[in-house]
Amino acid sequence: MYFLTGWPRRLLCPLRSEEEPFHIQPSSQRFYFAVLSETQLSIWFSRPSVLIVSYIESAKAAAQFGFYQKTQWKPDDSMIAVATVKGYILLFDVVGGGDDKYLYEPVYPKGSARVRVTPGYKEEQCAPALSLEMKKPVDLEAPITSLQSLQEDLLVCTADGYLHVLHWDGQGSNGHKAICLTTIPFSLDLQSARGGPSLELEGVYIRCMEYCVTLDGYAVVLSDGRLGFITPLSNTITADQLQGVWAADVTDGTCVAVNNKYRLMAFGTASGSVLVYMIDTTTGSMQLSHKLELTPKHYPDIYNKTGPVKLICWSPDCSVVMVTWECGGLSLWSVFGAHLICTLGEDFAYRSDGTKKDPIKISSMCWGAEGYHLWVLPNKQERRRQEEQQEVEMGEPRQSFLQAGILQFHFIKSALTVNPCTSNQEQVLLHGEDRLYLTCGDPTQVHSTSDSHAHSHLHTRDSSPLHHPPNPDSSLSQGLSTLLGHKHWHVVQIHSTYLESNWPIRFAAIDTAGQCMAVAGRRGFAHYSLFTRKWKLFGNITQEQNMTVTGGLAWWNDFVVVACYNFIDQQEQLRLYQRSSNLDNAFASVTKLHSDTLLLNVFRDMVILFRADCSICLYSLERRNDSPNPSANVELLQEVSMSRYIPHPALVVSVTLTSVRTETGITLKAPQQACMAESIMLNLAGQLIMLQRDRSGPQVREKETPANNKKLLPFCPPVVLAQCVENVWTTCRSNRKKRHLLEALWLSCGEAGMKVWLPLFPRDHRKPHSFLSRRIMLPFHINIYPLAVLFEDALVLGATNETVLYDGLQGSSEPLEAVFPFCTVERTSQIYLHHILRQLLVRNLGEQALMLAQSCASLPYFPHVMELMVHVVLEEEATSREPIPDPLLPTVAKFITEFPLFLQTIVHCARKTEYALWNYLFAAVGNPKDLFEECLMAQDLDTAASYLIILQNMEVPAVSRQHATLLFNTALEQGKWDLCRHMIRFLKAIGSGEMDTPPPTPTTQEPSSTGGFEFFRNRSISLSQSADSITTGKFSLQKTYSMPTGPSAKGRDVECAENMYIDMMLWRHARHLLEQVRLRDLGCFSAQLGFELIGWLCRERNRVARVDDFVSALKRLHKDFLWPFPVIPVGSLNSPLKNGRCRTVLSTRLLKSQSADSLLNSDMDTALPPTNPTNHTWLDGLGQSAKEMDTASSAHSNQHSPQTHDAFLSLLTNKVEEYSIGSATDLTETSSVVDGDWTMVDENSSTLSLSQAELEHISMELANKGPHKSQVQLRYLLHVFMEAGCLEWCVVIGLILRDANVIKQVIGFLDSPEVPQETVQSVRNGLLAVDTWASTDCLGYKPFLNLIQPQLQQLMESASEQVQPEAFQPTSQSSKLGGSEGLGGAVVPRPEDNRGVAAPLGLALPSLEPAGGFSRPPSEDCAPEQKEEQGEDEGTYDCTLS
Repeated sequence: MYFLTGWPRRLLCPLRSEEEPFHIQPSSQRFYFAVLSETQLSIWFSRPSVLIVSYIESAKAAAQFGFYQKTQWKPDDSMIAVATVKGYILLFDVVGGGDDKYLYEPVYPKGSARVRVTPGYKEEQCAPALSLEMKKPVDLEAPITSLQSLQEDLLVCTADGYLHVLHWDGQGSNGHKAICLTTIPFSLDLQSARGGPSLELEGVYIRCMEYCVTLDGYAVVLSDGRLGFITPLSNTITADQLQGVWAADVTDGTCVAVNNKYRLMAFGTASGSVLVYMIDTTTGSMQLSHKLELTPKHYPDIYNKTGPVKLICWSPDCSVVMVTWECGGLSLWSVFGAHLICTLGEDFAYRSDGTKKDPIKISSMCWGAEGYHLWVLPNKQERRRQEEQQEVEMGEPRQSFLQAGILQFHFIKSALTVNPCTSNQEQVLLHGEDRLYLTCGDPTQVHSTSDSHAHSHLHTRDSSPLHHPPNPDSSLSQGLSTLLGHKHWHVVQIHSTYLESNWPIRFAAIDTAGQCMAVAGRRGFAHYSLFTRKWKLFGNITQEQNMTVTGGLAWWNDFVVVACYNFIDQQEQLRLYQRSSNLDNAFASVTKLHSDTLLLNVFRDMVILFRADCSICLYSLERRNDSPNPSANVELLQEVSMSRYIPHPALVVSVTLTSVRTETGITLKAPQQACMAESIMLNLAGQLIMLQRDRSGPQVREKETPANNKKLLPFCPPVVLAQCVENVWTTCRSNRKKRHLLEALWLSCGEAGMKVWLPLFPRDHRKPHSFLSRRIMLPFHINIYPLAVLFEDALVLGATNETVLYDGLQGSSEPLEAVFPFCTVERTSQIYLHHILRQLLVRNLGEQALMLAQSCASLPYFPHVMELMVHVVLEEEATSREPIPDPLLPTVAKFITEFPLFLQTIVHCARKTEYALWNYLFAAVGNPKDLFEECLMAQDLDTAASYLIILQNMEVPAVSRQHATLLFNTALEQGKWDLCRHMIRFLKAIGSGEMDTPPPTPTTQEPSSTGGFEFFRNRSISLSQSADSITTGKFSLQKTYSMPTGPSAKGRDVECAENMYIDMMLWRHARHLLEQVRLRDLGCFSAQLGFELIGWLCRERNRVARVDDFVSALKRLHKDFLWPFPVIPVGSLNSPLKNGRCRTVLSTRLLKSQSADSLLNSDMDTALPPTNPTNHTWLDGLGQSAKEMDTASSAHSNQHSPQTHDAFLSLLTNKVEEYSIGSATDLTETSSVVDGDWTMVDENSSTLSLSQAELEHISMELANKGPHKSQVQLRYLLHVFMEAGCLEWCVVIGLILRDANVIKQVIGFLDSPEVPQETVQSVRNGLLAVDTWASTDCLGYKPFLNLIQPQLQQLMESASEQVQPEAFQPTSQSSKLGGSEGLGGAVVPRPEDNRGVAAPLGLALPSLEPAGGFSRPPSEDCAPEQKEEQGEDEGTYDCTLS
């Protein structure tokens, strides 16, 4: 409603004086302020805020009259009355200074475009020169306690119990009347009133009094603290015509202020609370409406220490009230008690170091024009103390004269306070005195350029470091996120030219798209478009000055609808101005009105006006395009007189046309009826009154009559829907899916929160129950002040005050900026759906709740709504002291089971609630074990993992371990690696927890989770680095079964057992994958969970790591790795393969380079990317270095970069099963030979000239390769199987890669005595089976099989001979070396080194040198040394590769 902004401004009085101002009183229009000190009356002007005139009493007169005390203005600002201590009333005439006497006037630079043609134009922006002339004083002979100004009279209360009525002119026989208080009869209500004087009023006088126009009576506080209301029974005030009413049971009243618009009386009490009373219209008694008090919840340390209420001030628009106490501080409430601001808490009350500040004590305050400022006079001592401090600091000599100061607090307020006819219900629009704040509108318009541009206005007055322009990326593509995405406002500075002559801004409105704003000040109006970022003002200033907006502004399509008064014709008019044409009366559609318009609103193509004669007029609007400038046609449709129901026209706060009907439930067939104007909603002083169209008459003619006659149905008598209503929201849109939300009526009710009048629909077109009402009013509390409702999104938008301290400024002489925090206004929003669902469930309307919830299930925060609902009900019921007869939680739980997110809602709610409430929660929703199993069945593993944490707390460890194992196995099966890692950690934690010891701190690497893969991850790739640069301890490996070393052997045992348990599960999964020939999954599993693949394969070499069916294994690999089956080139019969030359080229060159590439690739790819990668830099680096290296590789990297980048990112972010191409250690060498074929072609093209056929063949080879990523993965697996000695798998991978060297090498190994005979047999049979299959089904493999024919031949012979293996020892060694030579130094385990070693990674690698420089004597001498080495370093191995 109202929000503080910036810092307060201090106005210093230019006249130095010893006296302190202590009382301030605004004139009726609030353009002038009378400020009193003891012998001085000053008048200040509002804009600019300057002192105009000061009247200083002479010492002699001051001695006669006594000091000044109170003051009042005459309603027309022509006189001021001042009450003095000795009982005198001094009357002053306020005299203008003649024609050209202005104190301050604007000076324009030469050549300025300002025209000054209009009469009276100057007064609008000049501070006038006034003088004060004292008239004859009136002596009332008793101390004066209260002054009250009436139209022609001045009411004065004195301490001797009299009420004096003085005529402002002081002339004539009726110039002075006195009424004794004791002659006024008082009672509790007007019905039981009795005549005669009240004896109980002896010696009592009126301490404070205020007149209420709309109640036509006086709210009074008596000297004994009682509260009353005095009504004159006739037009004149005479003793026998007054009647008084008591407020029951109150004896500590201190002050009073009345609200004319809402007919409320706010009485301050000595206890610090404000009691707001209304008059019951039937009995005439005073009824307590609500209380305004600080709550212990928000202000625990001050709520009961404020002291008595000192002052109460209603804002000029009557929508908020400001309260201050004896102990100081300011607090702001909305009219029905929603608390907005208080300066007794948070940054207002505490410095940044936590010390408490003294609250500012206030001696007087009042609101400025339109409520943009609060003028505050601080207490005398308060100011004197500050100034003394300042003078001490400045070191100036003490002056006896102090400069008096007035504090001016700045406010921005919602456009709804004065112009409740905003045509846009879904945008928040606030206006300050010179700027508009709006939520950023249509996302297509809000781009980065415009944002920074619009925010440049922020620094004009609030030059604060706090307003940052919003992030340009924040304008997301959905409308909802634009309204909620950030806390910044779109700030539009109001055009200074318009402001200068028309301050203050009285009305503001925004259109439905949120793109156009219109503002109206004292005269004329102006509008602004976010499209063009320009203001449009009247081109002819006379036209602007000749109209004033009376009833408000609204937008209709692209027209501004204005209810205004025309000074020239002296009549009320309804005008429509087109947005795109110039702002000029020539383009306006003007309709004459017969009475003053007070309010206006637009509904679809209709305008509704509320007039001063208490009648309502409906007009239809129609666009006319016949002239060059589009205009609008306005026709009167209907007039409804409301004078019977409305006691005073000023009481109507808002008037709205809506499509709301009470009989919504009757028919579902007519959504188009939802668009018709069915009812009028009238907010009458907080009572919401509804007038529906009367459909009880004959309805038959509807089909025959033209459509427009339908609108003329009469209205039924009014019905009161709700009390204490501040704002109403409704929409004219319709949406079949969200009818509940769109056909509802939303009310904001102050401290009572919000209410929604929700339609109830029968389900599935059934006939509604006769006993089921058509609508239901549901109250709910929200934490923000609602300013707009997003109907479909089930959100309320609001704003809130935020503060920032700057108390480090300028030493200890606290300037204003240090005393007060800097205030900003931030946007807020709140979900309300869970409140409504809960209210429906409480009322047994579960079916309606379900329909409503299903219509909103697609909202992004729907899961949050569900959680909130469970959470709120759970907290209330589980922490309740008394047993709850009818608990709601089981109903809520049952309701949520209707939605798929039931399981996660419950678990999220449980994890955000304290453990003590879990039993209550799960008693209602079901056993967590069952819920866990449901999650597993629904394959929702992440939610199941959350349930595990609950099971761990609620069940014994055995149960949680059993469930964790279940989940772990499922996660392994589904490849959820992140979850698997968490489960491993969780199982370890449970294990250590069982022994009642805290889990031991993990050693450098947890053996089962990282050890195995660390081996590859840290392998260096560079072939040029020296070996010793890598042999550092950081790559040491722990074996899984290393004996526990260290003090806590018991804890270590548990950890060992736990690790063993986890390893068993991992081994079982690996076996399962290998049996199903899922090599790709196996590689992934190993890489993601750090599974020691090589060690495990070594153990399983002769068990599960065998290949039973080579052909099906080969087919499965083709499928898994997306590897194409080879095809035969067209000219394969005359293929150069037949002639020997090409045979040599292919076998030596191609295979050599390919195998060199295989070493690089396999090694390089084992180095996984860093474990927690954050950005793409090293990937980009890979591409870069490739370009630097040489042309061939840069060609490759360019060709591959798009795909490879995709692959990489998915690996890093989603942990998908992919292995990296590069390693962070040495990018340059690897990327230069990332793909051997490219280098091969590059290298050969210079040395050999290849024939056309050969080139074709090579290109065929390239075409027959799979994706580069798959090649990398296969090379990696080949490398792993080689190291583990699983020769059958090596053959299968060699076949799919069509790498003859691999086959050659493996067949070389088969001669070794270490290899069991069945392996040799299996390889031979497998290759024969592949050969058979290739001959029939896949001829593409034949060329390759022909190429490895010699090796196959050798295999057949060796298998048939079956000679003693020892005889072949030397040969096998040399053949192996030959193989390695061709391989360019591939890492090959020597089977001999494995003898008798059970370690999973028990392979000490031979130290290899770059290809070509391979010199190692083929002797057996290395083996024993290596075995010795292994014996020494049982626990760790250094794996190096130069």
